[in-house]
Amino acid sequence: MIDALSLRLRIFLIFAGLAAAALFALAVGLWLGYRRLGVPDQAEAFVQGGIIAAFVILGVVAWVWYLFDLNVAKPIDTLAGALRARAHADVTGEIDARIAQYLGDLAPAAMAAASSLAQTRNALAEVVARETTRLSAEKARLEALLSDVPVGVLLCSGDHALAFYNAQAVDLMAAGPQSPGLDRNLFDYLREGPIRLAHERLRATGDPEAASDLLCSTLQGARVLAARMRLIGGGEAAVPGYVLTLRDVTADLAAQSRREALLSDVFDRLRRPAANLSTILAAIPEGVPVPDRLNTALHEEVRALTAAITDLSRRHEDGRGDGWPLAMTRASDLLDGLRARMEAEGQTAQVEAAELLLRCNGFEMIALLAGLTEAMAREGMARDFRLRVEEEGGGALIRVLWDGPPLAMRRLEAWLDQPLEPGLADVRRRSVLATHATEIWPEPAGPGGNCLCLPIPQARRVVRRPTPIARPVVYDFDLLSKTRNAAVQDARLQDLTYVVFDTETTGLLPAQGDEIVQIAAVRIVNGRRIEGEVFDTLVNPRRPIPLSSTEVHGITGAMVADAPMIEEVAARFHRFAQGAVLVAHNAPFDMEFLRRVEPALGLRFDNPILDTVLLSAVVYGQHEVHSLDALTHRLGITIPEEARHTAIGDTIATAEAFLKLMPMLQGRGLPTFGAVLTEVRRHGRLLRDLN
Repeated sequence: MIDALSLRLRIFLIFAGLAAAALFALAVGLWLGYRRLGVPDQAEAFVQGGIIAAFVILGVVAWVWYLFDLNVAKPIDTLAGALRARAHADVTGEIDARIAQYLGDLAPAAMAAASSLAQTRNALAEVVARETTRLSAEKARLEALLSDVPVGVLLCSGDHALAFYNAQAVDLMAAGPQSPGLDRNLFDYLREGPIRLAHERLRATGDPEAASDLLCSTLQGARVLAARMRLIGGGEAAVPGYVLTLRDVTADLAAQSRREALLSDVFDRLRRPAANLSTILAAIPEGVPVPDRLNTALHEEVRALTAAITDLSRRHEDGRGDGWPLAMTRASDLLDGLRARMEAEGQTAQVEAAELLLRCNGFEMIALLAGLTEAMAREGMARDFRLRVEEEGGGALIRVLWDGPPLAMRRLEAWLDQPLEPGLADVRRRSVLATHATEIWPEPAGPGGNCLCLPIPQARRVVRRPTPIARPVVYDFDLLSKTRNAAVQDARLQDLTYVVFDTETTGLLPAQGDEIVQIAAVRIVNGRRIEGEVFDTLVNPRRPIPLSSTEVHGITGAMVADAPMIEEVAARFHRFAQGAVLVAHNAPFDMEFLRRVEPALGLRFDNPILDTVLLSAVVYGQHEVHSLDALTHRLGITIPEEARHTAIGDTIATAEAFLKLMPMLQGRGLPTFGAVLTEVRRHGRLLRDLN
């Protein structure tokens, strides 16, 4: 029982016991003295002397206790908090020796221990620095690679919680109001039926190399996704997780549907004339000459059949053009590749390219033109060429120029019927022209000069490349083996997901009509803050913002005029914080604003709540100042001046403080949420616990 009491309270009880014992001894001594003297009329003197002595004893004990508490107990408590900050939260600042100036060598010894710990950490950091650098480089390469993989990639735990996703997966799934986030359920974004069946089927096979192809769809936007699932082993989880690759096939399925409809139309339109023609022909007896009228009818049916085939062929060609498969290739890159190929064959080339992007297959174009120039060199027509790309209408014109005899069209046609490459016997050079819907021809080019002309139907000018969009890869592989408890009370602190938030308001009196003007939040998953998962928005308070409030947080009425109302923002924040523990500094203030809108939303903010004010009191004691500035100063956290008293700035500072308080709480023997909550409630006089 006494182990649960704080040091200062235990010392107070010791002095209280000492005072009680002294008073008891005084009373016994006076009583024995009175009995021994046996003088009845002296009882009043004994009583007066005893009262005076009792007050003197109480005064002396209280004074000694106050001095002991001020100069011994309180400094020991403060010094213990400072040591825990350096032991568990990696705070590197020097301990102030004046904290325990009356405790002899304790403060210098604590400073020496903290300095030795810092030196040990520095030595360890130097030992692992080289390996860390190598691993960081590999991590950067992995992120860059996975960020640009052309398919969406997800890594999910056995209970279908996201442990990894890349930017392409975000593009495929984020059609609704909520973007994917770590430790969120996959079925918030994709329909669960096909995924659950595939997962169970793979688990039943028992083959770690097995994979399952499936079709699934998004909950929002009706996208159809082709997916491949493969189980992944490892970790302590009883149910294996899986990797899921996603590709949008909505357009492919639509195109297939159009093709099927086109084929159905083909059969319908050909079936009728063919049936009519068959009927007419069947009606003619053997040996009977066909009359002119019947001959005319046959011709009409044949013409109808031919027209139908022609029309359907045209429609097929038009439909094929909808999905142009050729990429944009820079003209200068195309000519540089062609020149390198020609020079490798012993030819020379001068290049001149306009700043154009050509819609073409660069490999095929280089192979075609290099093959033609090689044939010309082999025939002795030319070995020195000039390569030029010019803008022409909506497209471009590639010219291959040389000084020498002209190229006959008959010879060019023969060369076009040859294979594109020695290893591609089935691919003719002419097929490249068909693929690009173009042609090639020779023509004169000035006195003594000739050229080959090859138009590119689609081209456009090169413009300044836009700033690339950051496409981060978000992952935490530890989530795959994380043990989950149904009861938050029994969960370890590092196993919980947290949403740290803060609000800015029109004033400090919600009961008198003050409203939120800004709310911000960040997520902490598996003991680290997720950089890309941030909630930050202004709120229209439906009332003027006082100048005194604007001077604090810098938000004016004009800034929130077009901002969403609190009902919309609170609903979005409720989704953002779903399934997480809420963390705030002075949480009762912020939660009072949110709980006022619960009836209008039909929702409740019933998340578990931790308050960094109370956590600071648990670690440092109630006697310390527990403002956000004081707490971050003790923990070595710097809040930029421009970010102070902004919702997102204070949120990030609170999150960093919470991450440093968490190991300090564990170091005090409070590893679970329930243990922390029990300790927090001992400080109810300081601030009300909201759980």
